[in-house]
Amino acid sequence: MENCKGYVHVLESFGSVDGPGVRFVVFMQGCHLRCKYCHNPDTWSFKGGKEYLPEELLKEALKYKTYWGKDMKNGGVTVSGGEPLCQIEFVTEFFKLLKSKGVHTALDTAGQPFKNDKEFLEKFDSLIKYTDLVLLDIKEFDTQKHKELTGFGNENIFKMAKYLSDKNVPMWIRHVLVPSVTDDEESLRNLREFIDTLKTVEKVEILPYHTLGLFKWENLKIDYPLKDVRSPSKEEIKKAESIMIK
Repeated sequence: MENCKGYVHVLESFGSVDGPGVRFVVFMQGCHLRCKYCHNPDTWSFKGGKEYLPEELLKEALKYKTYWGKDMKNGGVTVSGGEPLCQIEFVTEFFKLLKSKGVHTALDTAGQPFKNDKEFLEKFDSLIKYTDLVLLDIKEFDTQKHKELTGFGNENIFKMAKYLSDKNVPMWIRHVLVPSVTDDEESLRNLREFIDTLKTVEKVEILPYHTLGLFKWENLKIDYPLKDVRSPSKEEIKKAESIMIK
């Protein structure tokens, strides 16, 4: 796609928790979700970010290819956000270029923009053609709770997970564990049952809630809704993992 431009919030050259191996991580600008525990609220706005052409971003990424090991088998590039599906055409062109260079590609998404219609699916199919792994953040199983937590329901997100499974796209499922918010045992068990219906899930991760991004809310003068919520204890994390990870 000629002159396809993307807007990038920030780049991270040495990511170690965003997919397999060492990752060059691209955080895209813009997201519709308003997660109450978001640690990057500065990525919400669709205004701002540094403008890139796919070729320019490829050049930046390949500066760090030595981190990925011999034949680039121990790492690669992850596109995160914000929400990368909000800039799906740009991410597709970027991934296409990366695959032409033999680079492993991972998409870190919450799935909110997914729509089960012809126009979107044509774009989505083009993207997953060049996607080696999808890191899918499922924030809450219960639809109403998901809406209270993020501003949106989750029916389309589960449809996306099923679609990826049917298309044989490898997935890692991630769930942020927030005490009294996303740690309900019934919801966790229901989420695990859903995951069991998918055939391409390679890994399930429980991510403990933290407040390291609180200063960003304060800088943006946004009221932080979970200011009184603590991080989960080791026992709570272990219990969630016993349910979710097999």
